[in-house]
Amino acid sequence: MKVNPSHLFILLCFSFLVYSFRIYSIPLSANRNVSFDIKKASDGRIVWQKNNCQSCHQLYGLGGYLGPDLTNVFSNPRKGEIVIRTMILSGVKQMQAFNLNEEDISSLVEFLKSVDASGKSDPRNFKTTSSGMIEQNEKK
Repeated sequence: MKVNPSHLFILLCFSFLVYSFRIYSIPLSANRNVSFDIKKASDGRIVWQKNNCQSCHQLYGLGGYLGPDLTNVFSNPRKGEIVIRTMILSGVKQMQAFNLNEEDISSLVEFLKSVDASGKSDPRNFKTTSSGMIEQNEKK
């Protein structure tokens, strides 16, 4: 069976349009009620990068595996800002204490707050659909 190239092109264009519509029609499940200082969060991202935090920690399931995923650490009721500050200043078993000034610590906390506000990261709460999309399971 010979496939006409123009028919294949039309089919691929149509598939692309349907797939694009499907992606952009899915509502985002991000928490938009949290406010944060964008400038300070941006500075915190620089602190995150300069101190190579991603080599041990993950954001959205991407990064190192020595430390925990910090995507939703800010909203975790057992953690939050106080624990973040304490861990940065005093360190724990494998994590060294970082000698950061108060401005850098506040910026890093604001960065983690902004990351937390963008969504959830626990891969156990996601499912892969038949179309290859990854969606968050709805909790009942």
